[in-house]
Amino acid sequence: MAIASITDFFQEIVRDLHTSLYLAIGGSIDEGTLDWSSKLVELVSTGIKILILLAVLGFFYWLAIYILKKSKSRIRLNERRAKIVRSILRYIWIVTSFIAIMSQLNFEPDTIKATAKASTWAGIYYVLWTSSGQIIHKVLQHYGLNASIEQLLKNILSVLLLVLGLASVMAQFGFDIVSLVAGLGIAGLAVGFAAQSTLANFIAGITILLEQSFQVGDWVNINDNEGRVVVIALRTTHVLTRDNITVIIPNSNVASSVVINLTSKNFIRFDIQMRIAFEDDIDTARKEILQVLTDSDVVLNRPETSATVAEIGEYGVFFIVRFWVKPAAVARMPKIKEGLRENIKRAFDAANISTPYPHMRLLMPKDVDYPIATKPFATTTQLVEEKPKLTNGD
Repeated sequence: MAIASITDFFQEIVRDLHTSLYLAIGGSIDEGTLDWSSKLVELVSTGIKILILLAVLGFFYWLAIYILKKSKSRIRLNERRAKIVRSILRYIWIVTSFIAIMSQLNFEPDTIKATAKASTWAGIYYVLWTSSGQIIHKVLQHYGLNASIEQLLKNILSVLLLVLGLASVMAQFGFDIVSLVAGLGIAGLAVGFAAQSTLANFIAGITILLEQSFQVGDWVNINDNEGRVVVIALRTTHVLTRDNITVIIPNSNVASSVVINLTSKNFIRFDIQMRIAFEDDIDTARKEILQVLTDSDVVLNRPETSATVAEIGEYGVFFIVRFWVKPAAVARMPKIKEGLRENIKRAFDAANISTPYPHMRLLMPKDVDYPIATKPFATTTQLVEEKPKLTNGD
């Protein structure tokens, strides 16, 4: 008895599948019997009509592509625009083929109409999306803005077009877009309160990109972090130091800090200090210093270098040596300074100019006898008498 019930259960499933398949090919549940032969004939007929329509539409699509290819040079259509035209023709062919199939499968006229409108709106937004990149590039190139802003605007515009495109397509099928936008707005406020620091970094990143106080490739100093800017993202700025260490700084910190851009101009001035002994000639020392700077390949001849006396200190005469270099040399500045100091020291040695070290020298008169007589200190003595103490009886 249990085997019979299991058999009936599976037979019922097979009957349901049989009926569902019949309904799927256009049959009606009100019919007394399932007339498979007539429905299959109708299905084959519909399939033949669809194939004929697709063949006709495919022929027109091929003809349009052929005409475009032959007349591309005549109408002076470049490769990028020809690619956009081919994409539009391909989209029109796919949409018309889909609508033709829907019309043969007995879809509701309102559904077919809504699909046609939605496809039209989707095509318009697709054309805007494909052409927006070139428009943004030309506008930013006209105003001299960098590639980071271009990528940012492309991403924002792509998201905006995607949202508007989905809203327009969904509106054709009866969705309430106003309620959907209101719900997204409330969700956006909640996310904004939950991620205030991230939004602050995001806004600061946009400000940095728009102001262009520094760009990728510049050598900067931010919060005592000196290095080359390698990435300006929406949330952080990446600085690569001389030690090949990447320092990741939040954009909110960058926007609120003092940023020193060392490579914003065509040349930069640096200085080092050297010293000579009091007995050495200042002009000779200056001549040797300037000659070392002239022989250096890194130091520029214009603007002129200088070597002036900055201080006459306890251990000698201090020179401040000023020189100019190109922005590309900023990354090697510690090594350049060390090389200049070494070459100046060699030049001083060759010219018999001494470099004094911290010391103390005592000078004594030569016309006196040793030891020098000293006058004794005058002393006085005073006797103080102690008064007697008074008692209670006195």
